[in-house]
Amino acid sequence: MPTTFDLFGTLVAAERPERPASAVADALAARDVPVPDDWADAYREPHDSVPEGTELPLPGHVAAALESRGVDADPSAVRAATLAAFDRPVSVRPGARDALAAAREHGPVAVLSNCSVPGLAERALDRADLSVETVVTSVGCGWRKPDPRAFEAAADALDAAPESLVHVGDDRDADGGIEAVGGRAVLLDETPLESVPSELEGIACR
Repeated sequence: MPTTFDLFGTLVAAERPERPASAVADALAARDVPVPDDWADAYREPHDSVPEGTELPLPGHVAAALESRGVDADPSAVRAATLAAFDRPVSVRPGARDALAAAREHGPVAVLSNCSVPGLAERALDRADLSVETVVTSVGCGWRKPDPRAFEAAADALDAAPESLVHVGDDRDADGGIEAVGGRAVLLDETPLESVPSELEGIACR
């Protein structure tokens, strides 16, 4: 029984910058990227059309915002600045380690996270000292939960059928999307993280 876990809000609690545009601006300036005077406006403006269900990588948005103000920045600097702006302390949520250990007793385990910053989910897992067999992010696969293709990407990464997945998450709208591909959702508003091991045991025995 392969199991996937949402990351932020499920396995870890993470700090977020109070003012994302300012955090990105500071990180860009630290890498000698000129920051436009009206950066807050440029950051808020849409610069690309995003089809429903797809993920727009945040570095791409930042680069487009800069370009809209005549700044041609090094893509590697933009990517590094975007990661630095959102790479904040994380803490392991109570019950997370036991839930992961219990899932491993039944099959392979992956993280499936809606995350638009490349490398951020992996960095958060490293900071939290949590490990899984594979990490699938929306920015990596191109699809955001609840789009079925996000869950299908996770199933492919685990060499499993989508309908065999059990997905644990805290967001009914996003994480409940596993049911559209025939999988099983374990939602934390119904099953506290501390109760996930017994819930997985029950599912495995059915």
